[in-house]
Amino acid sequence: MSAKAYEKPDFWSKKAFSEGYPARSVYKLKEMDEKFSLFTPTARVLDLGAAPGSWTTYVLRKIREPGKVVAIDLSPLDKALVSPLLTFFQGDLCSPEIRKKVKAEGPFDAIICDAAPATTGNKTVDTARSSGLVEIALWYAETLLVPGGNFVVKIFQGGQEREHLVKMRELFTSARGFKPEACRTTSFETYLAGLGRKSFS
Repeated sequence: MSAKAYEKPDFWSKKAFSEGYPARSVYKLKEMDEKFSLFTPTARVLDLGAAPGSWTTYVLRKIREPGKVVAIDLSPLDKALVSPLLTFFQGDLCSPEIRKKVKAEGPFDAIICDAAPATTGNKTVDTARSSGLVEIALWYAETLLVPGGNFVVKIFQGGQEREHLVKMRELFTSARGFKPEACRTTSFETYLAGLGRKSFS
């Protein structure tokens, strides 16, 4: 599909704008939350690859104190996204400085990641980069999720989903792939969900 076709607002884009979300991606998270019960009203949530902020906005609308959202992205969040429950760090997920800051805010009840690599059009390259982002997100999940915590992460299909699910089944009570209805029909993105972080003594 051409870039221009992606720029044309579809049903989900129009719905997102009308409901005050920066992007259509919010409905992917909403569907997964409704299916898997990702968050409690007082959850502490880490949002990786958060910009422009649709997933962050969704979580902020669901939680209350002492819940909070810590969001990270290379790009800034939408300027309208302001909340006393939100902490935003602009930077690289792999940066030692960012990891140190995030650790200081943890642990977390849920970690969500809608990060995607800059695409090249070469599926082999793009899926490998997407898989690399999943590995980074899994590091955060393994390091900063509380026992019983939940995790969802985007991955491009063909990007070692099975290998990641094997790792996730070691960490979580249950792990599976899931493709939300709001994903574009031409998109090869899908999601991996890890539910109930195991406790390791």
